[in-house]
Amino acid sequence: MESDRAEQITDMLIAWSDGDRAAADSVLPIVYDELHRIAHRYMSRENPGHTLQTSGLVNEAYLKLVDQKRVHWQNRLHFFGLAAQMMRRILVDHARKLKYAKHGGGALQVSLDEAAAVSNERTAEVIALDDALSSLARLDPQQSRVVEFRFFGGLTIPETAAALEISVDMVKREWSTAKAWLYREMDNS
Repeated sequence: MESDRAEQITDMLIAWSDGDRAAADSVLPIVYDELHRIAHRYMSRENPGHTLQTSGLVNEAYLKLVDQKRVHWQNRLHFFGLAAQMMRRILVDHARKLKYAKHGGGALQVSLDEAAAVSNERTAEVIALDDALSSLARLDPQQSRVVEFRFFGGLTIPETAAALEISVDMVKREWSTAKAWLYREMDNS
């Protein structure tokens, strides 16, 4: 049953890549719950009262996904992996804008409620994690992708292995090594 659904999603994504707009419109209702789960996972790590809500994050990510012109979807895991990357980027951009605004950058006005909703510490953590993950991507792109799929995308180890076309044991090793490297990198920042 689940493999039939995964195959159906993959078929629609491939049709979308081939220019079928009806497939693009049909796939949203099917993938929305999974996109919402990924977004909820991200938002659960944010401060309560974050100015960006889960549904808003899903909608922004979906708009960016729909706007992809040159992506040829390989399968549903490829789609959800890219969705997780986009959600991460949206949250990091949001945190950077709030940090910039709090320090008076660009004379952007921020309400007291909005400023109180996001603590400097949490914003700094989001930015530090993004910086560390970007550094890891330069050193070891595969480890970076494993982190994105596992931590941000919520994929299981076997799903990550399938998405990256590597063995389950390789994912376990890369995941373990990447986590240790990221913890060390973030402690030093």
